[in-house]
Amino acid sequence: MPEPLFAIGFLAAGCAARQFPRTRSAVSKEADTVREATSRLADSFGRSQSIYGAKAKAIAEVIELADDCAEEGWDGYGAAPVSTSALNLTIDIIHALPFGIPMPEAVPEPDGAISLDWEASRYRRFSLSAGTTNRLAYAWLDGADKGHGVARFDGNVIPAMVLRGILEVVENGNARVRAA
Repeated sequence: MPEPLFAIGFLAAGCAARQFPRTRSAVSKEADTVREATSRLADSFGRSQSIYGAKAKAIAEVIELADDCAEEGWDGYGAAPVSTSALNLTIDIIHALPFGIPMPEAVPEPDGAISLDWEASRYRRFSLSAGTTNRLAYAWLDGADKGHGVARFDGNVIPAMVLRGILEVVENGNARVRAA
């Protein structure tokens, strides 16, 4: 059944609002006010279960994780706090995941990055590290096969090699996924 036009427009506005706060070309007080209001709107879209469902829950968990790991030494061994850029990148990755992909488990890393992990079993897992740049480090284990790499993320579309790796681990190559 096609989505109601209102819901599609609402979703499109939310996606646009999520991207707007990152632009910093305007310098007036009014521009700052608009950016702040847009940021609040984007946050409310990201937390809406009715619009984003499982993605909203995953994003809320990532935000809570970042809050829990916001202080230097959060692990008792001098780990760096989760960086704001790692948090924003992680949220962008979650938003970009196609519908039908299970949401990952988010884990803080000692360098301030966030690891997104998909674990189908002890011998089938995929891990993606979101740090301070658009370069995503990833590694996988699928039975006897294993590997790692780095891919650039444009903020909107999961790199094909990363998506294939997630699908191979989660669905063992037999995934049926709709485009987001």
